[in-house]
Amino acid sequence: MPPRIRLFFSALSVMLFFIAAVPLYSELSRRSDIWWTPHAMIAPFAESKDRVEIYARGKPLAALLQAGQLRLAEDGGWTVVAPSDIGLRFNNWDRVRAERLPLLLVSAAGCGVTAFMFLLIVTGRLAYRGERKRGAAS
Repeated sequence: MPPRIRLFFSALSVMLFFIAAVPLYSELSRRSDIWWTPHAMIAPFAESKDRVEIYARGKPLAALLQAGQLRLAEDGGWTVVAPSDIGLRFNNWDRVRAERLPLLLVSAAGCGVTAFMFLLIVTGRLAYRGERKRGAAS
């Protein structure tokens, strides 16, 4: 393979490798604690029953709140905690990770293929052999 073509394909494969590697690097270097529900979007206790159940001493928190058995010490006195006083934040990291897995697998495969092509080009395994002349048909 002529050196100019080898250099061109080497540069092309390195560029494609980095294009495929950027999503992998950005995902693997991202902080994992940013997937919590923001404070401004805290889910009210009544709306979160399909995602979480909270128990205190074996009793459901909803039943304790309805019976008025949960109290909070404030300013030297006790106040009953109402269901509207409870808000929940959720960690959505598992859902986000599951959504991104196919893209990461495609990027990893792209990195592998381009690294393999780069290796073939650099070692000269894709040498140009020219066209072969066919023999005259008898």
